[in-house]
Amino acid sequence: MEAIAIVAAFSPLRFSTKPQPKPKPKPKPLQISLPKTPLRPSMTSSSSPPSQSSLLRVSDSSLAGATEEGVEGLVGQTDLLIVGPGVLGRLVAAQWRKEHPGCQVFGQTVTADHHDELIKLGISPSLKGGKLTGQVPYVIFCAPPSRTADYAGDVRLAASNWNGEGSFLFTSSSAPYNCFDNGPCDEDSPIVPIGRSPRTDVLLSAEKVVLEAGGCVLRLAGLYIFDRGAHAYWLKKGTVEARPDHILNLIHYEDAASLAVAILKKKLRSRIFLGCDNHPLSRQEIMDLVYRSGKFSEKFERFTGTDDPLGKRLNNSKTRAEIGWEPKYPSFAQFLGIQE
Repeated sequence: MEAIAIVAAFSPLRFSTKPQPKPKPKPKPLQISLPKTPLRPSMTSSSSPPSQSSLLRVSDSSLAGATEEGVEGLVGQTDLLIVGPGVLGRLVAAQWRKEHPGCQVFGQTVTADHHDELIKLGISPSLKGGKLTGQVPYVIFCAPPSRTADYAGDVRLAASNWNGEGSFLFTSSSAPYNCFDNGPCDEDSPIVPIGRSPRTDVLLSAEKVVLEAGGCVLRLAGLYIFDRGAHAYWLKKGTVEARPDHILNLIHYEDAASLAVAILKKKLRSRIFLGCDNHPLSRQEIMDLVYRSGKFSEKFERFTGTDDPLGKRLNNSKTRAEIGWEPKYPSFAQFLGIQE
């Protein structure tokens, strides 16, 4: 990071018997400080002129196993904080940096296990609960609710790190849509009433925090890549106790990331968007495509369920039209290289 040059202007020397006023203290430069101890091995393999910058200091003495040399610099108008920089968050970071050369990307995690990996990816890591004495213009929350007892509280904390200038985006799920008969569903479809399902209650409570803060919500369909997603889980199980005709909706991780970035760049307020590929498939159709592709060594046996709930057929044409976005992978079949 480039050093900040301080230029001092000198006036002609004057003699006076009057006491001279004390000089005003100079503002401290932004500092991002991380503990200066060696890294632990990983547990697993705009160009527009800057606006008035705020100061940011990230410090957490509990970062026992992950750190880098101290870095100093100003928080720019395109800097991004990612809460939960996992698969999706890292893809968002890569695309954001590509579109905003020179920006800083910060990542907040629950543990320090992968901080060395984040640093190598150009993401400055800190632990959840680390002190942020400044705010950033762009924040995206990608962390799942499974590792916290207060999901809405975590989202509220993330919102407090947003300075309100760019965008705050929360990646939610399409689960809250109240459709369980394989019927059609879009951005404006009714949601499950509060109190009916603990799972949707958690998501809707977090979404409420985001919308009240002026942030946006992106409800995502089932995320997948080659070795991650529903198909990969079912392959490992072999036999799954679920009905084969249940309709699912998918979106590739790369497409979810590109849609998130597109929404962030729009600087919209208190809106809900939907992310899917507009090609709903039944569970059986998904596994038939996996078999036809010939790209997987595992063998799936069958679905055995008969009376569990059905799904929904998502369509996000409204989101696409407003954001100006199209997926790289229009369908699961095309991702696998199968002619539809």
